[in-house]
Amino acid sequence: MSRGPSPVGEWWNALRAAPGPVDTGELDALWAELETVDAESILGSWRGFAFLTGHPIEKVLAASRWHGKRFDALDDAKPLICRAEDGSLYSDTKAGRGEATLWNVEFRGEVTATMVYDGMAVLDHFKRVDDDTLMGVMNGRPAVVLAGGRHFYFGLERESGPGSESGPESGVSGPVQG
Repeated sequence: MSRGPSPVGEWWNALRAAPGPVDTGELDALWAELETVDAESILGSWRGFAFLTGHPIEKVLAASRWHGKRFDALDDAKPLICRAEDGSLYSDTKAGRGEATLWNVEFRGEVTATMVYDGMAVLDHFKRVDDDTLMGVMNGRPAVVLAGGRHFYFGLERESGPGSESGPESGVSGPVQG
């Protein structure tokens, strides 16, 4: 017998579909309900999107044509996979000031998978919505990541198999400057 989406899944879907602005208080509440995730379990390629809250990072990512993130190994994470003018994908190490690593880090009293940027005081924490979906919240030095005391929230959806746009066959193989 097939089960429908969980209440948390329905909540996620409603916020995912919202045209904006999404209330960060509601995102905070959803975050608190999600399960933590281990860093090693999120290896792979992920397509990303921003929750439209009015946070300035939304415009930065849109201008960079942010596609998502790729975690090749715990010590090899690419936070800014972007789309070039010709449609190809690349790791924007200039905007990201390098790349990143994955760790299990405490945030809001829970240990969960966290991407630590190499060149900025920025951490992206992740929690599991389901096996193929993560919620992320950007944290770090307040002057860098907070807007009016609010965090930037985003989602990641797993890309898999042949034809995955940011998999090995995409040509995104290492730190390419954008």
